This record gives sequence, structure tokens and C-alpha cells, in this order.
Amino acid sequence: MNKTLIAITLIVAGLIGLLIWKSPPPRTIASDPDTGTKSTLDAPETFYDFGTISMKDGYATKDFVVSNPTDKDVFVSTLVTSCMCTAAFMVKSDGTIRGPFKMPGMGYVPPVNETINAGERFVVRVVYDPNAHGPAGVGPINRLAILTEESGATVQFEIKALVTP
Repeated sequence: MNKTLIAITLIVAGLIGLLIWKSPPPRTIASDPDTGTKSTLDAPETFYDFGTISMKDGYATKDFVVSNPTDKDVFVSTLVTSCMCTAAFMVKSDGTIRGPFKMPGMGYVPPVNETINAGERFVVRVVYDPNAHGPAGVGPINRLAILTEESGATVQFEIKALVTP
């Protein structure tokens, strides 16, 4: 009986090991492939380091100013984030807020479908929830919000922090 139990345990452990060994590496969604098209939108700041933030302090928010410096309207199709712990919002110059826009694959992410008029400014508000991953979320983080134009051109906003309990 004991020999049979040991044999079954070894077979199961071997199968689990084989499955782990043969599994593809985890996918990370950072951004769409580079289309080679330069964005017509202008964002003077695309990176922000929060420094050290505490889980007990709650959400960390950064507003990135974006403008359309051209004489043509630009259609923005999507705004997505690289992780479920991060949300992005579009804040138009008239104060209207669209969103939240989150990580694809973690529920429905609505399209932005907004036209940015020539000369118009707006804000991409990136909100990071340090509690989203629970205690395992302590340590350095690096998250993205990716704004995509109809042409496929993107503007990528990056936030960074060191999360403490």
C-alpha cells in the first residue's frame, strides 16, 4: 500500500513538473507593437516616479498633460494600462472625465473614441492602487498607460514607485 502511494505521488509530481517545464512564459502586455508612426500628440512629461509610497496611504495619482499642437483633429481610439492595479482616465479641457480605462483581458475596457481638436489640451490621469495586489504587492512597481491614436501611433505614460506596507 505504501509503495503504491509513493509511486502515485512520484507520478503526479513528475506530471506537474513536466507541465510547469513545458508551460510558455507568462505574457506581459506593455503596449501595442511599434507601428513606426510618430504620434501627433505632444506630452512634455511621460514618466513620473512617486518615490516611496505606503499601501496605507491609498491611491497614488499623476496627471499627464497632453496637447494636439497640429492644425488637424486627432482621433484617439484607446487608452489602456499594463496592470489591473492601474486605471487611466481622460480629462477633457471642459472638465468631463472619461474612464476608467484599464488592462485588456481583465474585464471590459471601453474604447475612448474621442476627437482631440487642433490646439486642444487634455489630461491623462493615471491612478495606481497599491493595495490591489495585497501584501505581495510590496516592492518596486513600474506601470504603463498607453494612449493610441486611430493611426496606430501611441503615447506611453510610465509611473514608478517603491511600495511599502
